Amino acid sequence: MASPDPPDTLLVVRCQLGERDAFAELVRLWHPPLRRYLHSLAGSPHAVDDLAQEAWIAVVRGLPRLRQPDRFAPWLFTIARRTVADHLRRRTGPAPGGADGGADGDAAGLAEDDDPLAGVLDALELRAGLDGLPPPEREVLVLFHLRDLPLAACAAVLDVPPGTVKSRLHRARRMLRRTLTERGYQP
Repeated sequence: MASPDPPDTLLVVRCQLGERDAFAELVRLWHPPLRRYLHSLAGSPHAVDDLAQEAWIAVVRGLPRLRQPDRFAPWLFTIARRTVADHLRRRTGPAPGGADGGADGDAAGLAEDDDPLAGVLDALELRAGLDGLPPPEREVLVLFHLRDLPLAACAAVLDVPPGTVKSRLHRARRMLRRTLTERGYQP
C-alpha cells in the first residue's frame, strides 16, 4: 500500500466538507485495521475498544485540519500510536520504548533486500512471534509488514528518521527470527 486509494482520499475530503455518510464509510473501512493495530500495540484486548474510541474522537477533532487527505493512513496510525502511549502513561508512567536517538550504526544503510527474512514470513507467522518483541520492534514490524506502510510513512508515524526505521526493522527481524526459531519455525 504505497499510498491510499483515491476513494479513501475522496472520503477524507468529503468528511472535511461535513458529510456524515462519508465519515461513516471512512470508519467502516479503517476501523478493522485500526483495531488490529491498537491490539498489537496495547497487548490487551480489553483496552482496544476504548482506545479505538479515543482515536476516532481525535480523528473527528483533527480531520478539518488535515492538509493532506492522501496521507490519512499514516495520520490515523500516528493518532492511534499516541492514544496507546497516553493510555500506557496513565497506567504505568512513561511509555516503553521512548525516543530513539537514531539508527544503529551496523544497520543504518541496510536495504530491505539485504535481509534474507524480508518477504519470507507471512502475516500469520509474524503475528505468532510479535508478542515476544519489545514495543518499538513490534510496532515497526506491524506498520511495515502488516499495515503495508512504506518506510517513509512508518518514519512519520513513529516520529523517527527513516534510518531509525531501517535499524528497527533489521533488529526486529533478527529478534523475530530468533523467537520463531525457538518456537520451532524454520525459515
